[in-house]
Amino acid sequence: MSYQTLLTSLEDGIFTITINRPDKLNAINKTVMEELGLAVAEIYNNPAIRSAIITGAGPKAFVAGADITEFMGLSKEEGMAIAKKGHDIFFSIERSPKPIVAAINGFALGGGCELALSCHFMIAAENAKFGQPEVNLGLIPGYGGTQRLVQLVGKNRAMELLMSGRTVNAQEALTMGIVNEVVPQENLLARVKEILTLINSKAPIALTKVIDCVNNFDHSKRGYDYEVAQFGECFATEDMKEGVNAFLEKRKADFKGK
Repeated sequence: MSYQTLLTSLEDGIFTITINRPDKLNAINKTVMEELGLAVAEIYNNPAIRSAIITGAGPKAFVAGADITEFMGLSKEEGMAIAKKGHDIFFSIERSPKPIVAAINGFALGGGCELALSCHFMIAAENAKFGQPEVNLGLIPGYGGTQRLVQLVGKNRAMELLMSGRTVNAQEALTMGIVNEVVPQENLLARVKEILTLINSKAPIALTKVIDCVNNFDHSKRGYDYEVAQFGECFATEDMKEGVNAFLEKRKADFKGK
């Protein structure tokens, strides 16, 4: 499928989605959001795709926020509709049965930070910067940022970042636990592909269940009960039998996603 605002490629089971508006620092507008939803649906529906990367075009920005020009003159109801659309698409990323990793190549601000937070984890370039500066516009994050940021950095840090609107660099983001790793920008995509190549060698059904269980974490016994059920379901898969047999036979497993 061809897109107006995205570039996509598929190589060795890894689907790369590049938000391609470098002259606008890859800001999210209506077209980007619509096309991102379609690209994520492609991840779900194309069996050749094992995992995915979301990144931005150019050396400056992952996504430097939403296109604020589209906010002018909107009513309360129209604002809520924009947030609901963003929630739906970012939830589809978070709940994807296949791993989706954010490769942060520059500014990840506002809606861009929220997009990154919806991915399963992030690897950042050394020049990456993160922030939720919506309070500077009289707004709050509307694409899940108030919820997902708390999960990564805790209530106190999230409160400070959300209320101050300040930007943090890649190293501070690493210290806070926002990103998993910081690498030179020229090595960013290669490093993410290296990690996903390793992940792609694992049992697809088990990976889906890991994502599902982690997304159901809620500090209560319900999350543990859910894990019990999903663990049990693994025993009904051919991948589990293959994995155990390969371990006992001291060979590499050949997972089929069944």
